[in-house]
Amino acid sequence: MNDRIVRIGGASASLADSAIAFPQLLGDGALDYLVGDYLAEGSMGLLAMLAQANPGGGYAPDFIPVHIGPCLAEIARQGVRVVVNAGGVNPHGCAAELARVAAEQGLSPRIAVVDGDDLMGRLGEFRAAGVRDMFSGAAFPAATVDSMNAYLGAFPIAAALARGAEIVITGRVVDSALVLGPLIHEFGWTPDAHDLLAAGTLAGHLLECGTQVSGGTFTDWRTVPAWNRIGYPIAECRADGTFVVTKAAGTGGLVSRGTVAEQLVYEVGDPQAYFVPDVSCDFSAVQLEEIGPDRVRVSGVRGRPSTASYKVCTIHRHSWRVSALQPIVGLEAAAKAERQAAALIERSRRLLAQAGLGDWSRTHVEVLGTEGTLGARARHRDAREVLLRIVLEHADRRAAEIFTREQHSSIVSMSPGTAIGLGNPVVPVQALFSFLVDKATVEAAVTIDGQRHAVSVPAAGDFDSARIERAAVPAPPPEAGPLVEVPLVGLAWARSGDKGNLFNVGVIARRAEFLPWIAAALTSAAVADWYRHDTDDGVPPRVERHALPGLHALNLVVHEALGGGITSSPRLDSVAKGKAQQLLCFPIPVPAALAALVDPGLLDFDSARPYEGQP
Repeated sequence: MNDRIVRIGGASASLADSAIAFPQLLGDGALDYLVGDYLAEGSMGLLAMLAQANPGGGYAPDFIPVHIGPCLAEIARQGVRVVVNAGGVNPHGCAAELARVAAEQGLSPRIAVVDGDDLMGRLGEFRAAGVRDMFSGAAFPAATVDSMNAYLGAFPIAAALARGAEIVITGRVVDSALVLGPLIHEFGWTPDAHDLLAAGTLAGHLLECGTQVSGGTFTDWRTVPAWNRIGYPIAECRADGTFVVTKAAGTGGLVSRGTVAEQLVYEVGDPQAYFVPDVSCDFSAVQLEEIGPDRVRVSGVRGRPSTASYKVCTIHRHSWRVSALQPIVGLEAAAKAERQAAALIERSRRLLAQAGLGDWSRTHVEVLGTEGTLGARARHRDAREVLLRIVLEHADRRAAEIFTREQHSSIVSMSPGTAIGLGNPVVPVQALFSFLVDKATVEAAVTIDGQRHAVSVPAAGDFDSARIERAAVPAPPPEAGPLVEVPLVGLAWARSGDKGNLFNVGVIARRAEFLPWIAAALTSAAVADWYRHDTDDGVPPRVERHALPGLHALNLVVHEALGGGITSSPRLDSVAKGKAQQLLCFPIPVPAALAALVDPGLLDFDSARPYEGQP
C-alpha cells in the first residue's frame, strides 16, 4: 500500500492575491508543490485587453515580479514544483519572462507551458455553426470577441510533470486541475479511476481560493485569529484519495469543519454532478473530521465518468460604462441621494439628445448605506451618510464621457452635503458567453525545452445524470411542540458565490439536528421570494435545492439573478459574495429545545459590537 503523502500549498486565489503567500508557504519547509489560481471569468477578459494594449502581456501581472520572482532561489533550493494558471491568454509570454528573470538570478528551472485552450482561431467556425449560450440560449455574439478559451483538465499538467517540468504554466484550465494534475502524476491515477480523480478535484477545489478554506470570509469571522498573517492552505494527499486540509505552521487563520465546509459548497451547482473535464464529481456524501488543531480530514468523495465536452468561456464587448460615486452626508441623506441620481440621469438624457446620441441602454442606481441590497427588507433608511452609486451604459463611448463631465455639477447644484466624488471611470463592458465543445476537436499540448508535445486526453464521456440516486432532504419530526424563530446564522454557516448569471448559497447546519428545520423553512419558493429583488423584473428567480447529507447541508442555486454576472453586471455585489450574508438573517422556526442550543452571541446583532481581538 502506498502510504506516501504529497503536500500541496495553495498560494493564490486571484490576480490580486497577497504577496505573503509564496514566502509563507515556502517557510513551511515540507511542500512538494505550490499551486496558484489566477484566473476567473472576469479576469480572462481583462487579460485579453492587456494583451491587446501590449502584445507581450496578457498574463497575471503580479505573478513574476511580486509572487514567484523573489522566491525562485528558495523554490529551487527546496525542490518544490510549481503549477499555476498565471499564463492567462499568453502562457508562452509568461514562461519566457519567467525564464529571463530566473536567468538574471543565475537559475534555469525547467518551465513547461500547457496550451490548446485558446480557441480564438475557431471564432468564424462557431459563429457559422450557430452556437448558442449553454445557459440562456442566446445567439453567438456578433460584437467584438476579446477571448475564447476552453477549460482544459488535469492530464496535460500531469504530462508536463512527467516530462520533468519544475514549473508548469497554463492558460485556462479548470481551477482544481492545478492540484489534480500533480496527484495524477505522483500516484499514477488513470482516467477510469473516477473516485480518485473526484477526490483530487475536491482537494483542488478547496485550495483554489487560497485562504477562503483557512478562515477567510468565514461566517464566524470573530473566531478567526490574526487576519494580518492568515495562513495559506495546505492539502496533505494520499494515494487512496483521502486528504487532510491544514495550513502553514505558526500562522493566523483557522481550519475547521466549518471553514472547510463553506469552501466545499462555494460556487458549486449540483453537488452530485460537479463537472470538470476529467470526471463528474459527487460531493453529497463527503465527510469532514477534525483530527487536530487546524487539521480536517476529508473523505467520501465519489466520481463518475466525465462528459465528452469542454466548457468554453467567451468574453465579448457589450457597451461602454461610466460609474459615479458621490458621498452625501447629513439629514435625509438617502432621499437626497435618490433625487440627485434621478436628476443627473434626466439631465444627461437631454445632453445625449442634443448630441444626437440615443438613450442609455442601462441605468442602475444604488444608495449604499441604506441596505439597498436587501430590497424590501432594508431597515436603515435613516442613515446620515450614504454613498450614491450611479452606473450608466451606452453603445457609444461619447455618451459615457458626457456624463463623466456633467456629474461633477451636482456638488454645487443639487443636494446639500454632497462631497467630492470618488471617481467615475469610463470602461468597456464585457459580457460572458458560455458553450460546450467536443473534446475530440481540442488539442492540448505541452511545450518544454523548446519542443511541443500533443497530449492525448480521453475524449469520450458517458456521464448520465439519470443514473444518480438523489440525496434526500430530511423532514422535521412531527409534533415538535411550540416553535421559536431563530435567525439562520444561529443554526448554520453559509457561503455564496457566482457562476455567470447565477449564484449559489451553501448552507451548512452547525448541528445535524438543525438541518431538518432549516430545510423546512428554506424551500425553493421561500428562497426565491427572499431574492426576488435581485431579478431585473422583480419576478422571483428559479431556485434549485440540493442536499449534501454528509455535511448536513443544503446548496441553493439561484438563476438569472446577478444582472448578467461579473463581466457585465452593474451591481455593487456582482460576484454574489454578500448573498449568503443576506440569507443568514432568514427566520427559521425551531423547537424551543433546539433554540436553547444556539450560541446567544449569534442572535443579537441590533447593536454594533466592537471587535477587540487581533487584527
